[in-house]
Amino acid sequence: MTSGPDHSPFTSAFSGEGARTGVVLSHGFTGSPHGLRAWATAFAAAGFAVRMPLLPGHGTTWQDLARTRWQQWHGALDDAFQELDAECDQVFVAGLSMGGALALRLAATRPVSGVLLVNPGLVVDDPRAPLAGILKLVLKSTPSIGNDILKAGVDEGAYARTPVAAAHELNKMFKDTVRLLPRITAPVQVYRSTVDHVVSDASMDVLRRGLAHAPLEVVRLENSYHVATLDNDADRIFEGSVDFIRRVLAAGPDSPTAPGQEEVRSEQA
Repeated sequence: MTSGPDHSPFTSAFSGEGARTGVVLSHGFTGSPHGLRAWATAFAAAGFAVRMPLLPGHGTTWQDLARTRWQQWHGALDDAFQELDAECDQVFVAGLSMGGALALRLAATRPVSGVLLVNPGLVVDDPRAPLAGILKLVLKSTPSIGNDILKAGVDEGAYARTPVAAAHELNKMFKDTVRLLPRITAPVQVYRSTVDHVVSDASMDVLRRGLAHAPLEVVRLENSYHVATLDNDADRIFEGSVDFIRRVLAAGPDSPTAPGQEEVRSEQA
C-alpha cells in the first residue's frame, strides 16, 4: 500500500558552511509541495536553508482554489522569502510552472541572489483565457492540467479539476508579472522540457524578451514532460540547480549582471 501525496510545507534550517544561503520554492497551479519535495530536499542536503509553503487554495479542494486571488499566492511566497531573508545572507528563489512566475515576481520586487525555474509559465495559451472572467460565472471548472509526466506511475497529486475562476486569476498574475520582468537583474537558470503539454514555448519567448538586464541560462530536458521535478530528468535538475547556486555564490556580488544569454542542451538519455 502506498501513501498519498504529501501536500505539507517544507522547512529546513541552514546547515552548510560560509555565507548563510536560503532557497524559497513555489509549487505550481493546482499542485502542491509534493511535486517539488525532492527538489527542496536536495537543497537542504546541500546545506541551504529552505522554505516551501503550501499556497492558499492548494492541497485541499479545487473549490477552495476557486475562492482565492493571485495576490494571496504571491503573499504566501513573499512571506517565506522575508522569513529566510531575515536569517540568511543570500536568498535564491525557485519554482515550477506558475511557481516560476511567482519566483520571477520575487526577483523583480525583492533582493534575490538568483532564480531557478522549471518550465515556467507566463502565458495562458488557452483561447478561452481572455473570457475567463465571464466564463467563471457559468463554467465552474475544466479538466485537470496535472500529471504531465513522461515517467510511468508517477502522480503529482494535483487537483482533478481546474477552477475557471482561479484560471482567471492566473492569467491576471501572468500579465502583471511580465510587466515586471525588466526589473530583474539576478541571474536566471531555466530547465525547459522539449515536450511540455501544459506550458508552450510562448512563455519562454516572453521570458527572453523581458529579461533585458539579467543573465539567462537555459538547460534543455529531453526526457521529461511538464512536471520535470518528478520525471526522468529530476536528478539533473537537482544537481544542476545546486551547482548554479554555488557558482553564483563563488562569483560574488561584483560579477557582471548580464554576460549574455546561453542555451545549454542536455545529453540524450
